[in-house]
Amino acid sequence: MSYYYSRTLTIPFDQVVQKITLNLQKQGFGIITTIDLKETLRQKLGIDFRKYKILGACNPQFAYKAVSQDSHLGLMLPCNIVIQEHENNQVEISAINPMATIEESATSYQLKELANDVSNRLRTAIDNLHHDQPMPQHTEALPAEGSAPNYNAPIQG
Repeated sequence: MSYYYSRTLTIPFDQVVQKITLNLQKQGFGIITTIDLKETLRQKLGIDFRKYKILGACNPQFAYKAVSQDSHLGLMLPCNIVIQEHENNQVEISAINPMATIEESATSYQLKELANDVSNRLRTAIDNLHHDQPMPQHTEALPAEGSAPNYNAPIQG
């Protein structure tokens, strides 16, 4: 199992950043950090690097449930999304696959289900980038209504 999920697109870099931000919001995530690696390397090292941004995506409900079950899971938060421009103006977008790490170390079934849900939502956000209209959700990407725990339900308490 790969530690990331990736797609290569032929749309402008800034458009990919805007679209992934919207797609992540549709999947319940907000962007809490943005690192412009191109600008950082230019300022700190005087290096002219390709366009490369790292977005830190977080769903507070998922984060709360994860660190409530295992306090060390904060090491994997937020979920990183990398947008990088390659030759010929191709733009690659990648997201971390929490299942690659969680599957081996998870201490509970609920934690594995949570990691699977996060992985699938990140994948769906990326898969919908190249469509002008949102595609129907992958049946394997998001659980059918009532078939999995509702991690977006308000926290009681």
